[in-house]
Amino acid sequence: MEEHAITMPLLGDDFPELQVNTTHGRMNIPGDFKGSWFVLFSHPADFTPVCTTEFVAFQKRIEQFDELGVKLIGMSVDQVFSHIKWIEWIKEELGVEITYPVVAANDSIAGKLGMLHPGKGTNTVRAVFVGDPEGKVRLVLYYPQEIGRNIDEVVRAVKALQVSDSKGVAVPAGWPENELIGDRVIIPPPGSTEEAAKRLSRYEGYDWWFCHKKL
Repeated sequence: MEEHAITMPLLGDDFPELQVNTTHGRMNIPGDFKGSWFVLFSHPADFTPVCTTEFVAFQKRIEQFDELGVKLIGMSVDQVFSHIKWIEWIKEELGVEITYPVVAANDSIAGKLGMLHPGKGTNTVRAVFVGDPEGKVRLVLYYPQEIGRNIDEVVRAVKALQVSDSKGVAVPAGWPENELIGDRVIIPPPGSTEEAAKRLSRYEGYDWWFCHKKL
């Protein structure tokens, strides 16, 4: 039985260096985005209904990504000329102008990003990669072709990563609308028994291992 080796970047890995053609010209990913957060989201093909809804959804939220200092990068397993025509169609028919670059992917690029899953045959999965200013992979999401992504969750996740990095905290489920602690953030666990004993005198919490605070 033939085995299929799947290579995919893991959390904390350097994002695989890619020399790509895009609707904005030749690019190096992540090199051209050094110093900035970026979100790369892939699509199986142009002119497909679910992908079209996602392209529009990302564009509709581009101001939110801009406020977070995040660059968007689309990717589809088609050629640049096909991307251009698809983008033209979206503008003409849906009234939305796509302003972020769209990468022309191939099997080599898809393979480096773990987009070719044997269980899906020759089809690529929908992937989302969040990269930080150092070019490290910080979040990976994979969706099957049948299900469109929740773009608001991508915005929330990037915001949460930035808060975690800058404040040295963790964020709860559904943050900033968590069922237990609302928009508060979680204090990292104590490093000693002495610190644990003092934890609840310094912070609010359910126990010394579950303390939280306002940002």
